[in-house]
Amino acid sequence: MKIAIYSRGLDTEQEAPFSFLLQELLKHQVEIIIFHQLLQLHQIPENLKSNIRSFQHTEELEDNTDCLISLGGDGTMLDAVALVKDKGIPILGINFGRLGFLANTHKEELSLAVDAILNRTFIIDTRTLIHLDSNINLFGKSPFALNEFSIHKRDISPMIKIHTYLNGEFLNTFWADGLIVSTPTGSTGYNMSCNGPIIFPDCSSFVITPVAPHNLNVRSIVVPDDNIISFEIEGRADQFICALDARKEIVSKDIQLAVKKEKFSAKLIRLSEGSFLSTLRDKLTWGMDKRN
Repeated sequence: MKIAIYSRGLDTEQEAPFSFLLQELLKHQVEIIIFHQLLQLHQIPENLKSNIRSFQHTEELEDNTDCLISLGGDGTMLDAVALVKDKGIPILGINFGRLGFLANTHKEELSLAVDAILNRTFIIDTRTLIHLDSNINLFGKSPFALNEFSIHKRDISPMIKIHTYLNGEFLNTFWADGLIVSTPTGSTGYNMSCNGPIIFPDCSSFVITPVAPHNLNVRSIVVPDDNIISFEIEGRADQFICALDARKEIVSKDIQLAVKKEKFSAKLIRLSEGSFLSTLRDKLTWGMDKRN
């Protein structure tokens, strides 16, 4: 069995769970591939190095890798999805962060996670990705996102006008600080913080949500994910921010942008039969009101 491990970096209190994970995997003769920066930042005991090697780029991840373990929060999971690309490698998120909608396996469950991986008793959730097309090369070889695509004004620039089209037909001009096009997975992220609706992960939809709209009658709209959504930007500033998840580019306002459903999907590992509803209740503390 071959397992990759990715993390942006671990705090001191997280090094013990990391070592425990390595020991448990090596105990079962698992071949381990660790992201090179993680190996540089953390000393691996000599007795654990026998079956460990490093990777830096997507091309160094073999297609037959059984899974990639992401150690961190939801941001780390988004990095992992960008690393895996279209290889179809399932990703398990161990939550070393805070809220954890995506990385929803707690570090106290490491033994359970290892057993599930070794015995292949986990569940794979297939998640839609959003793809960005533009007339210039943006985001290198990873022009896709798990959570959302967003357009945003720069810093203290005045609001921008975002002319938005569905399959070439005019939808609306959003006078706002920005605009979010969210996948169902991303509906509980930036979209939710801007009062956008929560969408079940298996819905075939995108959510278009304005950020701080100037017109109070403008609201989020849910559209089928087989639409191509395109944009034209106007504003007093010459540049604005274009973002895919946590990655961003500064672009000119005369750029041509369109988003659509990506051809491939992300595979996220879930250890239990817990439903999306139970995750919402847990993360958003729904039902915790003592009056219930």
